[in-house]
Amino acid sequence: MLTLYDYVPSGNCYKVRLLLTQLGIPFRRKETDIIAGATRTAGFLGKFPNGRVPAVELEDGRLLFESNAILWYFADGTRLLPRDNFDRAQVLQWMFFEQYSHEPNIACRRFLLMYPQLADERRALMDRMLRAGEQALSVPERHLASNEFLAAGRYTIADIALYAYTHAAQQGGFQLSNFPAVEAWLDRVRLQPGHIAIDDAGRDWT
Repeated sequence: MLTLYDYVPSGNCYKVRLLLTQLGIPFRRKETDIIAGATRTAGFLGKFPNGRVPAVELEDGRLLFESNAILWYFADGTRLLPRDNFDRAQVLQWMFFEQYSHEPNIACRRFLLMYPQLADERRALMDRMLRAGEQALSVPERHLASNEFLAAGRYTIADIALYAYTHAAQQGGFQLSNFPAVEAWLDRVRLQPGHIAIDDAGRDWT
């Protein structure tokens, strides 16, 4: 059985739990407390040099890190990743957007507000993160005004990638009511079969 190195409050980890649950793939969770420095130990870094979760160890011992790479690996050949080349490129464009424009502002601002006790130089950028995060939210807002989902005309891992931190954006101080098309899309994602909440650790397969 594969092992998921996980931290429940993390949106990036949530992406992987949500995908595995929706695909019915058994996994064993290993809770990895990033606040306590669990990803900075020699043992963890020896396996995953980026020092972050999520990360997975496959049954055959192969290792994989970075949330969107993990999504792509498990979704390939399933209903959640199209086969058409253009559709796949659409999925990738949103996944790249999520990591470059969306996550650095929305997720980081949420993290800093969730853990006010942590010293972090990024606190000086909170106002800039708010403006950049609102700009990031405006991009799917325009797209979703005339599309039900982000790519290929249906629910894919592009939606999972963006949903994870978008649905929790208010914890970062973002007003989702300013983005009605995004809010409607969030409701559609919640209605997908096998959906779980971010604080749901998923089924215990052990």
